[in-house]
Amino acid sequence: MSILTLTSAERSALRAQAHELSPVVMIGDAGLSEAIIKETENALTVHQLIKIRVFSDEKETRAGYAQTICERLNAVLVQHIGKLLVIYRPSSRAPKKQTFAQSLMGDEQGTKTKGAGVRRVTIVKQASPNERPRAKNVLVKGNERVTQGGNVKRAKKKTVSAKKSMG
Repeated sequence: MSILTLTSAERSALRAQAHELSPVVMIGDAGLSEAIIKETENALTVHQLIKIRVFSDEKETRAGYAQTICERLNAVLVQHIGKLLVIYRPSSRAPKKQTFAQSLMGDEQGTKTKGAGVRRVTIVKQASPNERPRAKNVLVKGNERVTQGGNVKRAKKKTVSAKKSMG
């Protein structure tokens, strides 16, 4: 199998995504067993990015567990901090086709692609006190904002003083 490598930007993005995750697999005093390998395999298949908590005080033991898991499951170690291991393996399934609206909103993981500045916003406005409020879906561009009243406004160009523009 091919060795998986990550660039520093990919590693940083994965670390940011893993920040809010809770550990899915726990490795106790019994160490790394076949059951734990199988459970880690299932978790990587479902989630792609997982946290593993290792209840061992030895740093070398934890590093050995991480290396063994990565080699056996064709995954890559994103981060080893304290007793937590963050492991990533890309999905082996074929990626889903995107609709045009999804491509405007970003990729399937919810992250924005470079240059995409459009987002979908639901505005709930009440026309008059006697009528029910109406919900309206609006595409808001990157340089626009939604006011508290539900209006879409363009961002104003930031004025720069004459001194700052000179030098």
